[in-house]
Amino acid sequence: MKRLWPGFALGVFATVAGAQEPASVGSGAVLRGLDKINGQVIDIDLANGEGADFGSLRIDLAQCRYPEGNPAGDAYAFLTIREQVGGQELFSGWMLASSPALNALEHPRYDVWVLRCKI
Repeated sequence: MKRLWPGFALGVFATVAGAQEPASVGSGAVLRGLDKINGQVIDIDLANGEGADFGSLRIDLAQCRYPEGNPAGDAYAFLTIREQVGGQELFSGWMLASSPALNALEHPRYDVWVLRCKI
């Protein structure tokens, strides 16, 4: 049990230190969408509070944030993605540019990920 304690303490410290890093709010985000059936790739440029259609999906951006003092750093955006027909919610949450698979859209045809925030 003593072996786990130093690792646990370091993990908690790293989490607290990371949580204290201030974030800046961008004016919007640039997303990338992939249609896995036909291979079409499209960049989607959204302002905060805007939405766009991509294939049969409706993508709404609430907000995009990035590390303060590092606009080229890791962006993360709060997205809500729904089916256009029926309005079934497929994804709602923060999506990270550096780790799109960490919190990803689960869809058999489409992939959507964050590229960067607009400043």
